[in-house]
Amino acid sequence: MNIKFSREHEWIDASNPQAAVVGITAHAQDALGDVVFVDLPEVGKTYKQGEVAGVVESVKAAADVYMPVTGEIVEVNEALRADPALANSDPLGAGWFFKVKLVNPAEIDALMDQAAYAEFCKNA
Repeated sequence: MNIKFSREHEWIDASNPQAAVVGITAHAQDALGDVVFVDLPEVGKTYKQGEVAGVVESVKAAADVYMPVTGEIVEVNEALRADPALANSDPLGAGWFFKVKLVNPAEIDALMDQAAYAEFCKNA
């Protein structure tokens, strides 16, 4: 997987630009604690990079989920809606939030790779 990371702690796997997978990072779920609710975006809705596309709530706090790229929501993870704890147990796998059809694939290049994100988290 070629995963990239945003400064808002979302990850995106754009291996398929027609259905790039987006979720929150392990760092984000660690900071949030036990996730108890997710508000997922509506399929068919288009968001600009940086816009709020959902909400994740934990026992500690609520946090917005931001679009790491501009695109149209093509699928949401209904399993996550039914079992929000998947965001904790498997944030980079079964705990994905939604899939997005990229409008501008070049936006991926501006996101951080694994090493840059790890460094960002140390300094944040």
